[in-house]
Amino acid sequence: MTRHRVRPEEKAAGLDPPYEGGVLDARLAPVLEDLRERSLYRVRRVVDGAHAVRMRVDGRDCINFCSNDYLGLASDPRVAEAARAGFARVGTGSSGSALISGFNAEHRALEEELADFLGRPRALLFSTGWATNMGVLKALLGRGDVIVADELNHASLIDGARASGAEYRRIAHADLGACEHELQQSALDRRFALLVTDGVFSMDGDVADLPALAQLARRSSAALMVDDAHGFGVLGARGRGTAELLGEEPEVLVATLGKSLGCAGGFVAGSQVLIEYLIQRARTWVFSTAPPPAMAAAARAALRIVRQEPELRARLHENIERFVGGAQQRGLPVERRAVATPIQPLIVHDDARALVLSRELMSRGFWVAAIRPPTVPRGTARLRITLSAAHEPEQIDGLLDALAESLRALP
Repeated sequence: MTRHRVRPEEKAAGLDPPYEGGVLDARLAPVLEDLRERSLYRVRRVVDGAHAVRMRVDGRDCINFCSNDYLGLASDPRVAEAARAGFARVGTGSSGSALISGFNAEHRALEEELADFLGRPRALLFSTGWATNMGVLKALLGRGDVIVADELNHASLIDGARASGAEYRRIAHADLGACEHELQQSALDRRFALLVTDGVFSMDGDVADLPALAQLARRSSAALMVDDAHGFGVLGARGRGTAELLGEEPEVLVATLGKSLGCAGGFVAGSQVLIEYLIQRARTWVFSTAPPPAMAAAARAALRIVRQEPELRARLHENIERFVGGAQQRGLPVERRAVATPIQPLIVHDDARALVLSRELMSRGFWVAAIRPPTVPRGTARLRITLSAAHEPEQIDGLLDALAESLRALP
């Protein structure tokens, strides 16, 4: 390791010597350079102000088409006021884990309201959606068990499956035949199997065939777990998600508060036995500080809006149809699906081209993120365009025109 020798003038001035990395930096720096060369390097953009449709990003104004704020509630003044009132009433933090001193009446009320909304006996609140999936999978599975999972599941499901100690059987996306084979094999071996899938796949926007998956699980005496982070609040007549839309209720339902509700946190909903078991065994819940109670108050306000204002979902789906229809009129490579979701990928395949296209759109005032491996498989780099109920028709039309012009200008 290179050590910096403190010069007398630095010592006299009370200056801290500059830090110089050692063996670890020597190991990591070439990896970063390789990512840059392959157009896979990631950088953060800084948002100044509210996270809404109209935003100021890296010092310039733009229209946001890459967030998961599907109903526009992240900047809804009613949700913000509930948070402010909560902070004034209960403070900024919960001060401890839920089993020690952190379980607030706001947490309990939110869990009860989520369970009621979803028609489930119980719900359990976690600090994040990631913590929910990690905690649930590690609690439910162990050595000798089997997890059958779609290859395009969210990274938190993949990491949770790997960390559980169960045998991880990853199947091709939406391959019901492969799913059936793996479940039947687990049943023949008399091993407990958990079938795990996203409800709405986060990078492609397609919807899992829950009725078919549930039928396969029942035939093999397996359990079904669905992460409906991108369907909760968006799909179904009442916004209850993919399960409501398709008429099939999984035994384990996970979702987040940070997308359609515009807040933060995650939860799992299920039976009384399931929730009590997770309270005892889900390590990411047991050993984590409980979320700020004020955030639970904000999520309760957002959930009330979802329940009382179905016109938000109607407006969202009008915007999705406007985008898809407009894209097809302009010859853009956007697919019309049987189930419309706010996630609309525009595949450009090449990583560098995806970056160039994203930068060109930003220069025109539209923020659309370039998604590249490892978030998506190699050769499928894309723009992940997301719609919100808060988008205006002219903003959608403007993006479509900018996309068509930018694509034509690409080399």
